[in-house]
Amino acid sequence: MRGTNSGTRRPWPPAALALLLCLTAVVIAGCGSGNATPGGAGDEGSTAATSTEADTGDTGEAPEVAIETSSPGFDAVRVFEEASPGVVTIRSIFGPGSAAEGSGFVVNDAGEIVTNAHVVTDESSGTRKPAEEVFVEFPEHNVVEAEIVGFDPFADVALLKVEPDGFELHPLKLGNDSTLEVGQPVAAIGSPFGEEQSLSVGVVSAINRSVKSLTQFQIVGAIQTDASINPGNSGGPLLDAGARVLGINQQIETSSGSNSGVGFAVPTSAIERSISQLRKTGTAEYAYIGVSSESLYPQLAEKLGLDTEFGGLIAEIVPGGPADKAGLEGGNEKLVFQGQPYRVGGDVILQVDGKDVVEVNDLAQLVSEHEPGDKVEVTILHDGKRKQVEVTLGKRPDTPGVG
Repeated sequence: MRGTNSGTRRPWPPAALALLLCLTAVVIAGCGSGNATPGGAGDEGSTAATSTEADTGDTGEAPEVAIETSSPGFDAVRVFEEASPGVVTIRSIFGPGSAAEGSGFVVNDAGEIVTNAHVVTDESSGTRKPAEEVFVEFPEHNVVEAEIVGFDPFADVALLKVEPDGFELHPLKLGNDSTLEVGQPVAAIGSPFGEEQSLSVGVVSAINRSVKSLTQFQIVGAIQTDASINPGNSGGPLLDAGARVLGINQQIETSSGSNSGVGFAVPTSAIERSISQLRKTGTAEYAYIGVSSESLYPQLAEKLGLDTEFGGLIAEIVPGGPADKAGLEGGNEKLVFQGQPYRVGGDVILQVDGKDVVEVNDLAQLVSEHEPGDKVEVTILHDGKRKQVEVTLGKRPDTPGVG
């Protein structure tokens, strides 16, 4: 997505306008030469959903990332003035005639920059690969080459590193997405259609959404906003009133290929988890239980004669997966109820380690709080009786195996 700012631009390899990826009307909001394709619906927690520091010196120790909560009041001018120096434009070169452009933001003085994985990777060959070259342009027009430290396709997060010699960096602080409220004002800064340092404002439209990742799993806990997000905004920050980062602007829901007032951001809680792993190993791992489930509600429970009004109704079990090994059972019958199809007859997951499974994303979220290899106590409803089952969580594969 080529675009110009008010200054003179240096020549760059021609960046093809992004192929707007319309999968069930959801578009990755960023960049690309048509290279980044989100995964389909897969999950562990619903039939279409699952998941879910800074100063490196000579010692190799990662510097701390500041975390602060939101503050009242909203001054868009002040938010832009405070945050925009830390927002960058990212250009990725994938090969002759194949390039992409997106946004990102500085997270510390060591030169670490966060963006979306789909801004700096390409899966057109069938395997997701990093860009051959990545360049970062700062607001004062310094342009430097960046190293891809690692990328996490499950959360659509990438960590870059630049050498900050000769110019000053402006790190942004990470906010606390757990305190978000619907209606809270927010701002997005990025490079929509190549127009660098663009500001849009809006509100938090919803929280705890599930959105497409770059795998068959979903990102849970996403932030929905009506702040204008368009191709090129990918990787840029969604900010609170204190100019703190609440999330990475990641995708839009659209029928036209441009903003329709429904945008989504990966929350800071997911960003922190991702970059802490990427900093250490260049990759990210997630726990996996190996089920596909439907969120149970009172009328459906009554129809099925279940002694509960909430829980995750297991539709399918991944053969040989953690849940299968623990003896959990999936559905064996099909039912259409209130116009919706269900696979019924399986166990109902009521709790994970004593925490209720109520909302559609609860199971995925609870599993994502653990690491592969962790043992969890799962309370299920099996043949009308409650029982506790110990499940050893596995490592999430690139595809869920069910969906």
